[in-house]
Amino acid sequence: MSDEQRSSGSPEPGGGASGGPERQGPEPEAIRFFGTTWLHHDGGYGLRRAGVAVGSLALAAAGAAVLRFAFQGLEIADVGPFVGILVVAGFAICSALAFRRTWDGFVRRPDPAAESAADRSAQSLMFIGFIGSLLAYFCRSLVEAPGEKLHRTEYAAARACYERRRGSRTGNPAARKSRPKKRR
Repeated sequence: MSDEQRSSGSPEPGGGASGGPERQGPEPEAIRFFGTTWLHHDGGYGLRRAGVAVGSLALAAAGAAVLRFAFQGLEIADVGPFVGILVVAGFAICSALAFRRTWDGFVRRPDPAAESAADRSAQSLMFIGFIGSLLAYFCRSLVEAPGEKLHRTEYAAARACYERRRGSRTGNPAARKSRPKKRR
C-alpha cells in the first residue's frame, strides 16, 4: 500500500481521515443522530437524546393524526363497521410488530442468514406500523441512545480483544534474527 493510499483515509469510521491524531485499535460505530457521542456522553449527547425523544413522539402523533384522517375517510365512505374494525386491528397489530422488531434491533443484531427473507416480508409491516417503530424509538431514547447498549457491548469486546492481542506481543517479530538453516 502506498503512502498516498494510507493518508487518504481509513476504512473505519473516524480513523485517519479527520487529520487529527490516529487512534490505535477499534473505532466505535456511529449511531444515527448521535454519531460517536454515545461513547463518552459528550458533544451534546443529552440534548440529542431529548431531541430524538421529542422528535419521535411528535412524528408518532402526526402519524396518528394522518391515520385518523384516513379513518374518517372510511367513515364518510360508509364502508361499514366490519371494515373499520379490520383497519384499526390491522394498524394496531402492525404497530405492535413494528415496535417489537425495532426494539429487538436495539438489543441484538439480526441473524444474517435469516435476515434477507425476513426483511423483505417485514418491510410492509414496518411501513404500516410506523407508529410502533417511532414509539419504540421514543421509549428507548428516554433511557439511552437507541442501540447504545448493543454498540457499547460490541465496542468493549472489540477493545478487550485488541488489548489482548496487543499485550501478547513481545516485540517486533520482523526484528528477530532468524536462525541459520542447517545444511544436510
